[in-house]
Amino acid sequence: MNIAIFVSGGGTNCENLIRHFEHSDSVKCALVVCNKPDAYALVRAERLGVPTTVITKQQLNNPDEMLPLLQSYDIHFIVLAGFLPLIPAYMTEAYPRRIINLHPALLPKFGGKGMWGHHVHEAVKAAGETETGMTVHYVTPVCDGGEIIAQYRVVLSPDDTVDDIAEKEHQLEMEYFPQVVEQVLREVKD
Repeated sequence: MNIAIFVSGGGTNCENLIRHFEHSDSVKCALVVCNKPDAYALVRAERLGVPTTVITKQQLNNPDEMLPLLQSYDIHFIVLAGFLPLIPAYMTEAYPRRIINLHPALLPKFGGKGMWGHHVHEAVKAAGETETGMTVHYVTPVCDGGEIIAQYRVVLSPDDTVDDIAEKEHQLEMEYFPQVVEQVLREVKD
């Protein structure tokens, strides 16, 4: 099964997924789609031999451009790994229960518009949370509103800085995200 990874930033999760599936007989990371031409994720993917493409917001919102692009790589499933733009409804209709997202908090807390990256960890710190974690969920047209697939938690200390919180949460992503993606892909029927 060919998957596309959508990214916006540094691409540590993107690289982790590519490496996880590079020797798989059933899953191929066939394309990395990015909305930022200077994102380091593009470098990571290219170094690992995965084709990349940069898209604009207009292209993302145009089914006549995006769907043929995905079809040209025979994409059956999409993984959002730090992709910031909202996925348009036409795409969730074209890929029902075939788009998943990684969110750096325990949804439904700290989700929705503006809740990405450091903003999430700052909100977790400001709220005095005793734990944080990662959530993998299906993508719907509602930002961070799709059905939750898996959550992993980590305990926080009152002394943790925002950077400490980010690092603890990122360690969960590195350990568990590829496993969750693999589990979901096993359940997908072509």
